[in-house]
Amino acid sequence: MNKVAAKRLVALGAIALVSGSAFAQAGASSVQLYGIVDVGYRHISNPDPTAASSQMIGGGMSQSRWGINVNEDLGGGTKALVNLENRFTTDNGATAGGYPNGSYFQQSWVGLQGGFGRVTLGRQYNVLFDLVTSTYASYPYSPYMEAYKPEIGFSLLARADNMVKYTAEVGPIRGALQYSFDEKAATGGKTMGGYVRYAADGLAAGLGYQDYEFASGKKIKAWTLGGSYRTGPMYFNLGYGENKVDSNLSAADAGVLGAMWGSAANGGFGGGAMFLNANKRSIYKIGAGYQVTPQLNLGAHFFHAKQTGATSAVDANVNFLTFAADYAFSKRTDAYLELDNTKLKGGNITFANGATSRNGITVGLRHRF
Repeated sequence: MNKVAAKRLVALGAIALVSGSAFAQAGASSVQLYGIVDVGYRHISNPDPTAASSQMIGGGMSQSRWGINVNEDLGGGTKALVNLENRFTTDNGATAGGYPNGSYFQQSWVGLQGGFGRVTLGRQYNVLFDLVTSTYASYPYSPYMEAYKPEIGFSLLARADNMVKYTAEVGPIRGALQYSFDEKAATGGKTMGGYVRYAADGLAAGLGYQDYEFASGKKIKAWTLGGSYRTGPMYFNLGYGENKVDSNLSAADAGVLGAMWGSAANGGFGGGAMFLNANKRSIYKIGAGYQVTPQLNLGAHFFHAKQTGATSAVDANVNFLTFAADYAFSKRTDAYLELDNTKLKGGNITFANGATSRNGITVGLRHRF
């Protein structure tokens, strides 16, 4: 090999090394394992005939979960993002599958983020859930109590499959749009929606809309508006949500609506035929929190929900009242106590056992990693 060829080889090697170094730098990535393990004891009065009055639950303050976040620097201010998250019940180790697909992963998406905003693709939180939990969540340290959450009336199942979501921020203003495909699923699932929110100096407020198309082509349309204010140890929040449903749903459609409207976690306001024959629901919330010490947080919230239908037989009102105390042993481990009362009004709607009032108490321990 002559000297010229040798010099060219060395130069090419140097270029390759520099290029490889630049590529490695641009492609630097991080993989984070995170999770919550929460277990509680819950007791309710006037339980339904098939339910226990006392039980251990696999998530009182939060639903237990483990997940993986991946963040890769692609260079030029652009990042690739991945999230996989499984939910489970700590009391028995079972997977907490989400309706309607009973999925192993409650979140499973990939996306790109840069100066253009963020685009994410896959199963993920919908825009209503994003808005409520980021803007007027009930508790600053946990968006809601998992064991008792009337807030689910705001969120249309909280997540959606096959979703494309775009999010962008300009100063204190954030906006998002979503679209998801139904792919001829027996439960439907096509959605469209968006929100806009403002947050600065302790004040946050936002407005969001989303619809959900059932397999029959009929729809439920939802919107929510609310805000919060935090000053020193005090936290205040209020919100409003409304669902409107097309009439004459099929049995499959009613099953999806039942999952949106009815569960033990929302005080039992929903699930039966009398509930599902309603075509409009609204919910109001107002609450406050106070950080007594760096370790101790207190919060109290009142919700009023109302439903109406084509006939007065399905008209009903309900009041939800909840109080919670949370004590942090450390940044990762806390204990909590929650008290709640559900009161059905209107004379037409009762719990499955015929009662119209129910009290609950939840106490538990949570660790976040």
